[in-house]
Amino acid sequence: MEAPFLAALAGVILLAWLGLALGHGGFWRGRLPLRSPEPAHWPAVVAVVPARDEAEVLGAALSSLLTQDYPGSWHVIVVDDHSSDGTAAVARSTALRLGPDARLTVVPARPLPAGWAGKVWAQAEGLAVLARRLPGTDYVLLTDADIVHGPSALRRLVARAEAERRVLTSLMVRLRCVSRAEQALVPAFVFFFAMLYPFSRVNDPGSRTAAAAGGCMLARVEALSAIGGMAAIRSALIDDCALAAAMKRQGAIRLDLADDSLSLRAYGWGEFWNMIARSAFTQLRHSAWLLAATVAGMLLLYAAPPVLLLMPGTGVLAAVLAGAAWLLMAGIYCPMLRYYGRPLVESLALPLVALFYLGATVASAWRHQHGRGGQWKGRSQTIRETT
Repeated sequence: MEAPFLAALAGVILLAWLGLALGHGGFWRGRLPLRSPEPAHWPAVVAVVPARDEAEVLGAALSSLLTQDYPGSWHVIVVDDHSSDGTAAVARSTALRLGPDARLTVVPARPLPAGWAGKVWAQAEGLAVLARRLPGTDYVLLTDADIVHGPSALRRLVARAEAERRVLTSLMVRLRCVSRAEQALVPAFVFFFAMLYPFSRVNDPGSRTAAAAGGCMLARVEALSAIGGMAAIRSALIDDCALAAAMKRQGAIRLDLADDSLSLRAYGWGEFWNMIARSAFTQLRHSAWLLAATVAGMLLLYAAPPVLLLMPGTGVLAAVLAGAAWLLMAGIYCPMLRYYGRPLVESLALPLVALFYLGATVASAWRHQHGRGGQWKGRSQTIRETT
């Protein structure tokens, strides 16, 4: 290619990164939320924890819930979603170990009905128990069986919801970042999520952007009932964002990075690939055009800058512009690396990490075309996303 064309291409890419850095809701800043004033009266809260073959991690997660220092009424419902590893027994033994004051109910999920995503059905089963046994509950905490919450996590979450009158208050919990795959891929996962759903826009009642993180979602029961409960998103594979979109029509929502709510889920390269491939094509609304645009956009934004910089014959101007785009890309990635305690030099590898995510996205489309979409714990769900 001619040097002027390459220089123009590099200039366009640099302008795109400048636009993202300056005009996309500050998605990259990675700030923890400020503490909110505590309410005069603490509302009643129930946690609903869907659990399918989670015996290995449920004990720690459940202990963190049952030992919260929450001043108000607080109860935990674990829904055993047809586990084969003794998940329900772990839940009961954890309650026994913590003593007679442990506020826990363990219930089995009924068979999965047609048209429902598995996790959403388990959550609906827990909400049905809540309605029957714990009327008057103000908030429901939808959390996962592999999440450990700090002792004051619920207290701070409820205080934020009450002070800001949010119908849904969610935390993007800290994902495990121990293995080499996790160190390479976890910060980028949160970075890309925030790029899709800038938290500042999610938190703005005047913006249509809606998102939540399924590991920790505090929903006002009245608002959840107003949308029709979990049945409103019964077929959703990306259930957290679908719930956020429905709830935002009822009032303000909020999404933040978590301080001391942590995921215990371990991921290798293959597990990460499958997690992305499970739902990426659903995120693209099963559109071949959106997939093609995503491939082209990610190649230009992430792969082109280092290629143009290092490719012989690019030309000085194109190399300088491409290098500036690469450095800007790396710079706005640094806050997320800092949040996860990773060396900032790893920001230069973001183009390679982006190619991994792009490959998994293409694999997601391939799986959907071959009837293998939405695979999770032995279930393959190719039902259409609810919006």
